[in-house]
Amino acid sequence: MLADHFCSRFVLTRSTLAPAKPLPVQKGPVPLADGMQMAPQHAAVLVPIVDYGDHLKVLFTQRALHLRHHPGQISFPGGRIEPEETSYAAALREAEEEIGLASTEVTLLGRLPAQDTTTGFIIDPWVGIMRPQRSFQLQVSEVAAVFEVPLSHFLPEQNRHQLSLTLRGKTRDLHFMPYQDKFIWGATAAIMHQLCLQLT
Repeated sequence: MLADHFCSRFVLTRSTLAPAKPLPVQKGPVPLADGMQMAPQHAAVLVPIVDYGDHLKVLFTQRALHLRHHPGQISFPGGRIEPEETSYAAALREAEEEIGLASTEVTLLGRLPAQDTTTGFIIDPWVGIMRPQRSFQLQVSEVAAVFEVPLSHFLPEQNRHQLSLTLRGKTRDLHFMPYQDKFIWGATAAIMHQLCLQLT
């Protein structure tokens, strides 16, 4: 099955799902886009892959428009890692809080490389596979909508775009991936790019 092939690309070890331990300490402050610096903040997201049997889709959220940071931006369910919480537990917890996706509905497959952002976050992306859900219970204070995109859309290189931008002397790759009327960019697009590299 297609899902079996997808799952075979990820390998979980016992150490990957080890009990909570102190987060790694980043040496030095994180430079931000406006030239300021701050201590890094650790976060985790769930990259939900929906298994329809003969095809797979990626589930995204759209942030509420009233939010102070990144209103309306497309993202994955996720948020800050609490003290003494593992990153995978944070990803599952945030998915349940934001869209009502129970952790029992998700099978974690593995973790993609951490992504650092210009806003001072270091994000652990966890890939999980799930069955289609009848509905989602959105936390309206944070999430405006959920939608799915066929995984096959992202696999061709011509559908994954990136630009190299220099901000205050530091060069960064900006990823973006349009789909119909949606514009997936930033850390979310960078995570999708890493996922595609894992699969191809």
